Amino acid sequence: MKILKRILLLLSVVLILFVIVNYPKLNILSGYSAKNTSSSVFLAKRTLAFTDATDNNFSPVNLATDKVNLAEKYATSSSLGLLTRKAVYRKGLGSVLVTKDFDESIPPLVPARTKPDMMTPYPYGNATQKDTVFANVDYEKLNKKVNSIFNPVNKTRAVVVIYKDQIIAEQYAEGFDKDSRILGWSMTKSIMSTVFGVMQYQGKINVQDKAPVEKWKNDDRKEITIHNLLQMNSGLEWDENYNEISDVTKMLFLEKDMTQMQKEKPFVGKPNETWYYSSGTSNLLSGILRQKLGSQQEYLDYWYREFIDKIGMNTMVIETDMKGHYVGSSYAWATPRDWGKFGLLYLHRGNWNGTQLFAPEWTDYVAQPTPTSRGSYGAQFWLNAEGKFKDLPRNMFYADGYQGQFVFVFPDQDLVVVRMALSGLDINDFLKEVLASIK
Repeated sequence: MKILKRILLLLSVVLILFVIVNYPKLNILSGYSAKNTSSSVFLAKRTLAFTDATDNNFSPVNLATDKVNLAEKYATSSSLGLLTRKAVYRKGLGSVLVTKDFDESIPPLVPARTKPDMMTPYPYGNATQKDTVFANVDYEKLNKKVNSIFNPVNKTRAVVVIYKDQIIAEQYAEGFDKDSRILGWSMTKSIMSTVFGVMQYQGKINVQDKAPVEKWKNDDRKEITIHNLLQMNSGLEWDENYNEISDVTKMLFLEKDMTQMQKEKPFVGKPNETWYYSSGTSNLLSGILRQKLGSQQEYLDYWYREFIDKIGMNTMVIETDMKGHYVGSSYAWATPRDWGKFGLLYLHRGNWNGTQLFAPEWTDYVAQPTPTSRGSYGAQFWLNAEGKFKDLPRNMFYADGYQGQFVFVFPDQDLVVVRMALSGLDINDFLKEVLASIK
């Protein structure tokens, strides 16, 4: 009996030590799974079974056990039965990870939205497009190439190819269609950057100004400009590592206010001389937009009123953190067709069916290579300026998100390509063949 008690005591000690050592990892793991489950079920309208079998089925996230409360619209995830996190869905704001002190009884402010235009044909509305058959498009070759990336390796969920404002190829994986909202992950950064372009065009901001961060006013960081932040070359420290406990995983799955972490970081380089990819920078920029727009309601409304709904991206929802900031680094959801509209806005240099949303030069600005990025990055957009993709035009630029979310813009070819997935692909090979199908 004494031996059994000793064994049980030893096991209890081992379990306690395991939890203590692994608590941060379990916290982030459960947080990821709860947030992803809540958004998938309540925002994207998928089932829990589908979400667990597809989006949450990779290690170590598959160690979490997910549950949803359909009536009260929340999800919980428990890691090995040791730590449980909760994510709550709020209409208009999407899902948010919450802490125990979060008061769900207080109704949050939500953005005002406009009704979709169901009369005007796509892309300027949401009605059926007026099909045009282009003699210079090899549709058989194009569709064959598109179909080739719908496989268990690439895990492609959607492809939309838009040429001269017409969808010339469109395909969806089983369980998805033209009305399916899909998370863009870091493509949200390009959405956030565009809000700066709209504000600059309206005279509400100047991206060359010093970043309005109070904490930096009395040290060398006061020289950092909004432009430096948009180009991610502020010189500030940041750890963007999704495989470990890092700045980015702590920010996304532990922080109530995601706009603050980057503010606290010291220099590890110099502004305009040190490029480093940082989701913390993107959320700091979201906080600057909140500051510049004055009130919380105006901040929530502006992104949609002046940009997103204005181009008919009515399915887009950008989720907020617990403090009400748009998570500008990661959490924009929309249908592939609406992501295509975003690409078209840049293809037309800010002009949407006769209305100018941002200056034409803003398109050049976001596609201007950031110093020390080796021609790969602009202002929250990715570039091909130094020919990383050897068979693609060097002036191609694109929004890029985790697990292979892309909106590619080809200015000279009058082409936008949207691809949504759960895994990567050979970008050069795929797009080279898409371009070859247009003679």
